[in-house]
This record gives sequence, C-alpha cells and structure tokens, in this order.
Amino acid sequence: MFNHTDINFEALKKKAYNGRWATLEDGIIPLTAADPDFRMSTEIEQGIIEYIKDGYLSYGPFSGLPEFKKSVAEHFNTGKNGNFAPENVLAVNSAAMGMFMVAKYVLNPGDEAIIFDPVDFLFKKTVDAVGGVLKLCPVDSKTGDIDFDTLVSLIGPKTKLISICNPHNPVGRVYSKEILKKISEIAAAHDLWVMSDEIWSDIVYDNIEFNTYSSVSEEAKKKSFTVFGFSKSFGIAGLRIGAVLCNDTELLEDFTEKSQFNSTIEGVSTLSQIAASVAIDRAKPWFKDFLTHLQHNRDLAYNTLNSSGILTPNLPQATFVIFPKIENGMSSDAFAQYVLQQGKVAVVPGSERWFGKGAEGHIRICFSTSKEILEEGLNRIIKSF
Repeated sequence: MFNHTDINFEALKKKAYNGRWATLEDGIIPLTAADPDFRMSTEIEQGIIEYIKDGYLSYGPFSGLPEFKKSVAEHFNTGKNGNFAPENVLAVNSAAMGMFMVAKYVLNPGDEAIIFDPVDFLFKKTVDAVGGVLKLCPVDSKTGDIDFDTLVSLIGPKTKLISICNPHNPVGRVYSKEILKKISEIAAAHDLWVMSDEIWSDIVYDNIEFNTYSSVSEEAKKKSFTVFGFSKSFGIAGLRIGAVLCNDTELLEDFTEKSQFNSTIEGVSTLSQIAASVAIDRAKPWFKDFLTHLQHNRDLAYNTLNSSGILTPNLPQATFVIFPKIENGMSSDAFAQYVLQQGKVAVVPGSERWFGKGAEGHIRICFSTSKEILEEGLNRIIKSF
C-alpha cells in the first residue's frame, strides 16, 4: 500500500505545494514540508463522494457537525487517554488556526507566552500575530528535554500562557505523563493557561504511550486547550480541518463565542469535517499500515545518517521528521543551500526563521515518502560532500 509505485508523481507536481513537488524544479527531491507523498485512503475518498451524492452542501452547526465532534472525542479517549465528550470539541479551520485562536483568546497585547526553543515556527507566529511577547524556554535539540529551572525563571507578572508541542516538532519527543504533570503543576502555581499542540499525536513509534495534556492531572484539565489536526496522520492538509478541545464546556462556549463561531462569519467546511470523521472511523487500518511504513523509514533514515559522518541524527519517538546535527561546521542555511545545489535535495534548514535560535546547526528531513525516494535523497546528501 505504501510502495514507490503507489505514489502519483504527476499529481504531486500539480498539487503538492509548500516547498514540495509543485514548487521545485524537476530532478529535485523534496524532503521538506511535513506532508505525505502518498494519496489519502480510499475510505476518505468514498466518504466524501457519499456525502455529496445528494447534491447538498448546506451550512453546518457553528461548533461542528455532531459526527465530527463525536469522532474526535472518541479518538482522544481511546488512543490518547483523554476524557472528552463531543461538547468538548470545536471544529476549526486547521490546527494552525486553532493555535492562533487560542493565542488570541488568552493573550492581550503585551502579555507573555512561553514557548519551546527549538519548535515549529507557528508557535512564534501565533503569539506575534496577537501582539504577545515571546519567552523562549530551551529544550535539548537531540532529546527534547525541557529545562524546568529556566521554564520557572521565565514566568513573570505578564506571563499568561505556556505553549507545548507534544509530540515535539522537530525533535520527535513524546513527553511522558510525569513531565506533562510537572508542567501542569508549574502552570497551576502561577495561574497560567496551557496550549498543547497535539497534531502529531497519532504518529508515535515503538508502542510508546501518549497522554493528551488535559488527562494528566486535575490542574491540567482546568485551564488548557488542546489543538489537533488531520494533515499529518491522514494526508488531507488541503481540506484545512482541525479541532480545539477543552474539558470545561463553559470555557469552550466562551472561546467559541469570542472567536465569532456563533455566526456564519466563521465555521468550518462540512465536507472537510466529514472527511476527518471518516478518517477516524473507517481509515484506521490504512493508518496502521502507514505507521508501520513510517517506522521503517525512520529506522532507515537514522541508520543511514548515523554512519554518514556528515550528519548525526536523533531517533524520533514520533512524527515523520528527523532533526540531525550538522558535523562539518556549516550553518543550517548554508548546508541546506549546498545540498540543494550539489545534491538536488531540498531540506528545511534549522534556522531561526523555521524553528528558533536553538535549531541552528541542524536540518530537518521529512521521511513520509517511499523507501526508494528516501534512500536516494539521503544518499545524494551524503555524496554531495
């Protein structure tokens, strides 16, 4: 199901944007944006077709279709140790939009938010967009370990939010229940909100247990938002569908109202919600095979890079990206440009623009492709030096 011959390169060259096949010259292998090269499951395709057969695409409920909210709640409860009811779920236009909405709800201009460094650039973007002030908490660029002493020291009178990325992008760390509980204790002691981005929480390897943040303690449940999306697990980024979850229904109702969802100004495509519901309810066998393929690719990437002498990899516990350290002294941007020009491989540099200052000296490689493309891309990188 996830063989090289299953990839439709002509379709990718027309549709795969964001630094991928549709935006690069022929002959360049994109190991860039975290988006699968494989088509969505046939179950999702058929679900969309079934939904539109009667010819109606009407307005849906402003907070989300009942089947969507039910599917998302059950997905978290059965696979992520969650305790959500359907009314704890709000449909939103992508996980990225959910992050922005949480920042807008929690922060006034001048309020401070603590984020990890390195971490995906959207954490910084969303805080900047609402006039918040960033405080960077270092995490180990290989292991994702959090410096808790620094985390506590960053909290001041204007601090309102701690934003966590679990599993962590780009390091691939899955934070344990104990670590999440420690974050919740710190947040509760200082009356802080917590936003947990859990878009990668399906793609976890080696049977490692994943705990959604709000499940780890009563403190975590009281003042937190969880953000989720479907682009990584099910390859439907173009449908722009995600969810915000909150155990406090009154809090989520206030969040929904202040986000203008109780009118036709906002609200999410019903077609996208149906696709997401079908993904959860019917495409689990497809996803299980996808995860097995990804774990093989993770191991291939790790072993290939580990013996290269050029890049020293981490071993991601989750996600389908790997974040190796550059060993020849080149900067992240220079290395990425060099392998693009000499090896015809596109990677994401570990620059401040994409991941923060703590990412310098690394690159990020996406391995959600065929074994053949991944092998060729990695070999090109190594042989270009």
